[in-house]
Amino acid sequence: MNPVKNQSIRIYVITTTILGLFAVAIGAFGAHGLKDTIGERLPVFETGSRYHFYHLLVCLVITALYLVKPESIAKSVSVSFWLFITGILFFSGSLYVYAITGLKILGAVTPFGGILFMIGWILLGVGINQSFLSPKKN
Repeated sequence: MNPVKNQSIRIYVITTTILGLFAVAIGAFGAHGLKDTIGERLPVFETGSRYHFYHLLVCLVITALYLVKPESIAKSVSVSFWLFITGILFFSGSLYVYAITGLKILGAVTPFGGILFMIGWILLGVGINQSFLSPKKN
């Protein structure tokens, strides 16, 4: 395998692993540490946690694709991975901050994270089509 590709895949694995660790830790913190503290903002926290997990799982699948067939994956799949990661930070991160602190200042960041998720899904679909469903040109 190309050393550059190998390094890129390693970054995918490390990024996904770290965000997975945070997803579990943050989810447990919300379920056990915040339940009685943040009151009506708990559903906001749970929404952030759900979207964190959903998009993390997609990043895990993308990482697995790169591990299995790195030479076949379209560039747009890689871009979607990073859009999902950035979307987790902006969307879920801003919801976590609001739920825990009550600060609404990051509220403008939340929809931007959602837009990153949507663009990521579009690019993932395009990339999967290019990588696996389109006829190969010789």
